[in-house]
Amino acid sequence: METVSLGQTGTTVSSLSFGTWRFGRETDAGMVEVDRERAHELLDLYVEHGGNFIDTADMYGDGKSEQWIGDWLEQYDRERFVIASKVYWPTREDDPNGQGLGRKHLRRQIDRILDRLGTDYLDVLYTHRFDEQTPPEEFMRTLNGFVRDGKVNYLGTSTFEPKAWRVVEANEIADKRGYEPFTIAQPRYNLINREIEPSYLDMCERYGIECCPWSPLAGGFLTGKYRRGDRVPEQTRGAQSDQFADRYLTDENFEALDVVSEVADELDATPAQVSLAWLLDHPRVCAPIVGARTTEQLTENLGAAELSLSQDQFDRLAEAKETPSLV
Repeated sequence: METVSLGQTGTTVSSLSFGTWRFGRETDAGMVEVDRERAHELLDLYVEHGGNFIDTADMYGDGKSEQWIGDWLEQYDRERFVIASKVYWPTREDDPNGQGLGRKHLRRQIDRILDRLGTDYLDVLYTHRFDEQTPPEEFMRTLNGFVRDGKVNYLGTSTFEPKAWRVVEANEIADKRGYEPFTIAQPRYNLINREIEPSYLDMCERYGIECCPWSPLAGGFLTGKYRRGDRVPEQTRGAQSDQFADRYLTDENFEALDVVSEVADELDATPAQVSLAWLLDHPRVCAPIVGARTTEQLTENLGAAELSLSQDQFDRLAEAKETPSLV
């Protein structure tokens, strides 16, 4: 796997980031999607393919994701890896201060995150959501303190889309006060979910913010597991979530998937690999975040790094679904 520059941070990362949101996650049936042993197998496989950019969050698996990554890191040189985590979601029941971006919660969580990961610092700390209750100046001051104290190298923001102005407001405050700004953004972006195209990508470019997208396979829709007119496979999101079905299982999206499948046939690749390759070739994004439950899935996803799209193929994929209008 090739390496790329993480925007203007001066840090180099693998072209695909590995997301660990399934680590320790319990399904509605009480089953763990990825247990500790499988998590370590997946991390080993990622490293074998040249990966070094690991993405987690304090709420993934109620902290198990970070804990298992920390256990795994003991056998490696921590400096080989670029590790990102996130903070925002509730971590304690019935505690009004156990969530959001208030200083009390942020300070408590950064120490817990570092302790679980077994490291002195994070390469990237993302705000997982925007906090309507905490003024941007307050949380930017607190986050700046983490950078000043050496607990965090860079700040990022996740899932603010399509509210680009939120990121601009926070960075303008940082600029005026001499705080560390957001230099990395982590919005949802793929061949189906195009909502960041009208303004968010322009904002990232204007403010020198690198865009590292999550959900590059549209929640599994772009893997090709769903077929127009066929029964939705059991044990998939499409079968378990009406919201997923309404959002993804539409004629418009299936038409886009047809183009993905055509290009996949041309390259003797899978729809998932082609969808990832489009993001890898995209000039305005970096290190899309792939996840997996099995080593087979991860191997397939990492194979996207070996694909080379022609300009015609890239353009056909880009045009497979219309960019939403700016409102």
